[in-house]
Amino acid sequence: MQSKDMRLPNRREFNDVALGSLVTLSAAMALDAATAVVLTGAARTVKFRGGTIVAAIGQGSGSIGQGRHPAADEEEALYTGLSLGMTLIDTSGNYGEGRSEELIKRVIAGQRDRAFVVSKVEANEVTGDAMARACQATLSRLGTDHLDLYLLHWPTPNAEFSEVVAGFESLRAAGKVRAWGVSNFTVPQMEDLFQIPQGDRCATNQVLYNLGDRRIEHDLLPWCEQHGMPVMAYSPLGGTGASLLRDPTLVRIGAAHECSAAAVALAWTIRNGNVIGIPESGSVAHVKENAVALSLTLTPQELQSLDAAYPLPNR
Repeated sequence: MQSKDMRLPNRREFNDVALGSLVTLSAAMALDAATAVVLTGAARTVKFRGGTIVAAIGQGSGSIGQGRHPAADEEEALYTGLSLGMTLIDTSGNYGEGRSEELIKRVIAGQRDRAFVVSKVEANEVTGDAMARACQATLSRLGTDHLDLYLLHWPTPNAEFSEVVAGFESLRAAGKVRAWGVSNFTVPQMEDLFQIPQGDRCATNQVLYNLGDRRIEHDLLPWCEQHGMPVMAYSPLGGTGASLLRDPTLVRIGAAHECSAAAVALAWTIRNGNVIGIPESGSVAHVKENAVALSLTLTPQELQSLDAAYPLPNR
């Protein structure tokens, strides 16, 4: 498809698109031409060191498949995100005891090659053959033969880092995972990991990061940038119960761009080009709002206003 207007449509334009019932990929791809510009390359992307490129906004699933929303609504929301270019879907075997992965299985069935699927292994599943068994259980729940990225959910004792790396590398050699990474690691833990043979094959570190919690800007974010490693930001909208999206500064900036405060918060999170935000939503409307951030550029004045409202805390 060729279009002279390569920008992502704003929230108002999204709301004019009749989504209907997106129960299959073909229905999702039937969105009108305005939404299809995401697939042309206009959206912001992040590049892993191995060369893989993903959209800078993905989709989280920590509460998906657990009754917070009707399952059909959650599936439709994930379909919509995929159709709008938010192809990275993050999950874990311990989200709802696997129910998140099982719901995602229904979403990616028949369109696995369009999704970049990330899941996680727990710290108590890395010794012996436990990681291989955990990975196989995840693959079965997702209905796929490989993960695009497999993460260690929480740090293990440093003495187990060698076994963690060996387990990940064994899965990678077997074609079960295409890349691996970690989550919730500090800079000292990252440095120790990189001292392990093949530990520097770690693709990413997934951590808490949003406008209201900027602590990683002191050390972890610059460390990862120096090592060419993208950061994955969970809770980029502040997490459950956060007041971030009611902040008058974000609301005012959103009004200027005819978008939501959520889009502003996400655009801020991915502003430096080395962060992938993974907001969670079980709502089609919220997913569409989130997708606007893929092409939203905040002005220097707006960034200054946000810095003033949410200054970087002292160490």
